[in-house]
Amino acid sequence: MQIAICNETFQGWTILDTCRFASQLGYQGLEIAPFTLASSADQVTQAQRQSIVAAAKDFNLEIIGLHWLLAGTEGFYLTNPEPTVFKRTVDYFHHLIQLCADLGGHTMVLGSPKQRNRLPGFSHHEASAAAAKLIGELTTHLADTNIVLAIEPLGPEEGDFLNTAQSAIQLIQQIDSPNVLLHLDVKAMSTQAVSYEEIIHSSAKYLHHFHANDPNRQGPGMGKVDFTPIIKALNDVGYRQWLSVEVFDYAPGPEALATQSIDYLKKMLGQAD
Repeated sequence: MQIAICNETFQGWTILDTCRFASQLGYQGLEIAPFTLASSADQVTQAQRQSIVAAAKDFNLEIIGLHWLLAGTEGFYLTNPEPTVFKRTVDYFHHLIQLCADLGGHTMVLGSPKQRNRLPGFSHHEASAAAAKLIGELTTHLADTNIVLAIEPLGPEEGDFLNTAQSAIQLIQQIDSPNVLLHLDVKAMSTQAVSYEEIIHSSAKYLHHFHANDPNRQGPGMGKVDFTPIIKALNDVGYRQWLSVEVFDYAPGPEALATQSIDYLKKMLGQAD
């Protein structure tokens, strides 16, 4: 497994400084939140895109792709079947896919709970049907660009749709595309009634991407979660992709968050070996 970090950890830093520092610490990949680049994906200029690619290349980092896809935007909604909202959201996802492709990314993590919650009176089944229809409009573009849309289950404190890995897998099965798979996040998994290991094992067939963090909203190793069984479970199911550090509490500062997180993950991976 390789270790990456999400760029919003370095709030206020340039991409060049972010890449330099992440590389110095030993990170191998960078995950981009579009809202850190512009107010919408289509407003990220070609010059910006090229400068991000160049910075990552200069410091031997791989741009994994995008997450926080709809954060900071307005007017887009995953589970709203109203034709105008539906079309507007589909069109915006196409902009996101193109941005990801232009950056050399291969993964788009679909979290964004505020833009996917069930509408008033909607059942989970109705929300799933609306989401499946919308994502189905994207599968050709995803396949053409070799990008996977990784659906992220989130805990109930974040929203009321796709709160478990199993519910996300059911949506993935509805869509039935090799370019729509599963993302797991430690903080989100902590809200489920089963262990991290059980979730990983039961989700292995669909697992594409993984965020490493702690329920305290800081980095791995900065809270109470012991990653030993998590790393073991990932190894057991043959997961060989990214451990991407994503935090939500930035109080310790980017240097401490990035340093302590990678030091801990390196230690865990070393013990697993």
